[in-house]
Amino acid sequence: MEKIRVNLEERSYDILIGSNILSGIGDNINSFGLSPKIAIVSNPAVYSLYGEIVSESLKRAGFDVLTIKIPDGEEYKNLLWVGHIYDELLKAKLDRSSALIALGGGVIGDITGFAASTYMRGISYIQVPTTLLAQVDSSVGGKTGVNHKLGKNMIGTFWQPRLVWIDVETLKTLPEREFLAGLAEVIKYGVIWDEELFGFLEARREKILNLDMDSIIHIVTRSCEIKAEVVSRDERESGLRSILNFGHTIGHAIETATEYTQYLHGETIAIGMSLEARLSGMLNFIDNDTVLRIKALISSYGLPSEMPTDVDIEHVLSSMELDKKAIAGELRFILPEKIGKVRIQKGAEEEKIRELLHS
Repeated sequence: MEKIRVNLEERSYDILIGSNILSGIGDNINSFGLSPKIAIVSNPAVYSLYGEIVSESLKRAGFDVLTIKIPDGEEYKNLLWVGHIYDELLKAKLDRSSALIALGGGVIGDITGFAASTYMRGISYIQVPTTLLAQVDSSVGGKTGVNHKLGKNMIGTFWQPRLVWIDVETLKTLPEREFLAGLAEVIKYGVIWDEELFGFLEARREKILNLDMDSIIHIVTRSCEIKAEVVSRDERESGLRSILNFGHTIGHAIETATEYTQYLHGETIAIGMSLEARLSGMLNFIDNDTVLRIKALISSYGLPSEMPTDVDIEHVLSSMELDKKAIAGELRFILPEKIGKVRIQKGAEEEKIRELLHS
């Protein structure tokens, strides 16, 4: 089992990565001093696959398990469904020493973390991510939140999990489209931090797509190592952590403009990375060959790399202006200078952005 430490003083925690480890989670959290009452938050599809394994592990460890299911999809990551989680927790009388288990992908992790951070002013939660995107990105770092009709993740908190428990075997049941969407975030880590990881993705494409477990464990572990290092140095995104938003300024705007129903998160990030690399080229921060190399890797994994023709550009632009990454109305872009190095660029001429989106 691989072990990575996220160092945040009293909020520090471990990321454990392995194969066929779901049944061991109960014993692992027994030392946390939690109340016997614990809740699993999941969606029906994931719970049907892995809910019983996790639930039985918790029961064997002496926990009284409550199950809460919410529908699958980004459109359900909202305050209405947070309210449903609160209702179930209160009816079952979970207390301040109780914990929530987020069993699922990024939506489940985000909404569960937000519920945990606000229920009784904050209780523990544990991330058990079952999608590639959640394993390499959203389960680590303590960003929780829900969407608003005017913007993605506009309502949220920083609330670190007690543990991230990653079983890569869950990826074998993941739909191909969701697996590919998760790879967008892995590509992101290569661009912003690690040229060697980027090269690994180029060289091991067939093995990764065929779910070679050695290759999968490598990309999951390396992605978590990078995110853990960044988060340990900048927990609340006051500087360095913002580099993790490469591709997200445009990507989130596309999600908002399409009401979270047309594209998966990773697909919009893939488009955003390709376009933001192109913007970096337009501003002469990066050479054209590297822009094309980034786009080629994105496309080689079956991910979109062009602005969709059926998306309202004006809606995308207005969504970008409301983005929480904007400061005093001025957008911030994370722009690559080379593979493995990016810059935080405040502001860009609206005409250049408009030209980019229309190109």
